[in-house]
Amino acid sequence: MSEPSKSPDWLKPTPRGLYCEAGDFYVDPVYPVERAVITHGHSDHARAGHGAVLATPETLAIMRQRFGENAGGSHQPLAYGEAISLGGVDVKLVPAGHILGSAQAVLDYRGSRIVVSGDYKRRADLTCPPFEPQPCDVFITEATFGLPVFRHPPDTEEIDKLLHSLKLFPERAHLVGTYALGKCQRVITLLRRQGYEEPIYLHGALQACCKTYQDFGVELGALLPVLGTTKDELRGKIVLAPPSAATEPWARRLPDALVAQASGWMRVRQRARQRGVELPLVISDHADWDELLATIDEVKPGEIWITHGAEEALLRQAGLMGYRARALSLVGFEEED
Repeated sequence: MSEPSKSPDWLKPTPRGLYCEAGDFYVDPVYPVERAVITHGHSDHARAGHGAVLATPETLAIMRQRFGENAGGSHQPLAYGEAISLGGVDVKLVPAGHILGSAQAVLDYRGSRIVVSGDYKRRADLTCPPFEPQPCDVFITEATFGLPVFRHPPDTEEIDKLLHSLKLFPERAHLVGTYALGKCQRVITLLRRQGYEEPIYLHGALQACCKTYQDFGVELGALLPVLGTTKDELRGKIVLAPPSAATEPWARRLPDALVAQASGWMRVRQRARQRGVELPLVISDHADWDELLATIDEVKPGEIWITHGAEEALLRQAGLMGYRARALSLVGFEEED
């Protein structure tokens, strides 16, 4: 799209989040608001207590599973590719490739287009449709891994490390720390794709999100709860749990647990050591440095706004690439990866 003479003024960063004045709604607000468009179900983007919520059917289901009656006063499901007008602003949701139901919010108003990409990744993922680049005047991007040091290895190589460790230490349970929503299901499907057909054991905190994925047709294979099993049953098995579980009394039920963690942050060795991780697995649900830059060049926006993460590095690089860019410095977005 052609570059506008000035930045659109109908979407603005505010203390509550990105506010679309023309349509009177927020995108991923960090506090309860009357009208919210939600890009995906992670708790730093999807908050409880909003009045009206517009999102993909999958994201709405995730919010109901996580927040119950506080998931929003009313829900407006919007499937990928469908459009709706909110106060004269045309809103469309397209895949972001981050987790189940994740979307980019494509906003069109008076001849200009802003794309709020939310969180996104560019790697193949059997649990959600791939990211779809959208031409736009303003592209709003995250920068979670917006530093040149973050270049994620192939997912298959990291899963092969886990499977190789299982063969080396068949007497040990392999406790893999994963975020409950998105990372857990991605690790499971990666294991299945690599031919691992054994039952995978789950900490109780991961079971509900797995069920939501299965309800939407994502095949995860045989999953069993850790609760009720013996130590002998868990020898040589893969157990998925929240990252914090390795340091909790819960982990004592596992036989000589070998602690792994799946996260893009496992690229930073100090983080792995601090968390007592014996087997770091660099598996991310966010774009790495090269993928962020490639996405910008693919979208070719008139301007780039950076929401959270390593803003300064990406801001400088975007300028070197010939793009106008600004850092929004939005607060309230966590490192769920």
